[in-house]
Amino acid sequence: MPTDTGRRPPHRTPPRPDRVRRIEGGFAFLPNDFLHRGFFASLSHAECSLYLFLVLAADRNGVSFYAYDRICNALQLTLDEYLLVRNSLIDKDLIAFDGGRFQVLSLPPAPIMPTPPRRPLVTQDDFEDHDPATIHHLIRSSLDRRR
Repeated sequence: MPTDTGRRPPHRTPPRPDRVRRIEGGFAFLPNDFLHRGFFASLSHAECSLYLFLVLAADRNGVSFYAYDRICNALQLTLDEYLLVRNSLIDKDLIAFDGGRFQVLSLPPAPIMPTPPRRPLVTQDDFEDHDPATIHHLIRSSLDRRR
């Protein structure tokens, strides 16, 4: 039966009925809200990869015990990339980490959107106010003058 737009409604029969997936043994799940409420769209590629990895590794309480080196190896992340991504997922209230265990958390009320990128540092004042290396140099120079 055609709809108002003239298109037919989608068929509910899967394209490969011989390959319908079944829950056997262990399984993982992502709530539909992860997609429909914008959580998926709020994550970077690396954040999605780590989040999915932790979902797949988690027990029924969302807890997993993978060490950072195994995660980095599986996801092809450097340690620095891993730390940024892990901390971002913590900041977005999607996971918890106690130093040895991860927990995939129930979804918060709404996605926590990433902060917009900072504007580029252009002037000397910008560098003196916001660049850690410049600030470090200024402090060292100031202390050296006192001697």
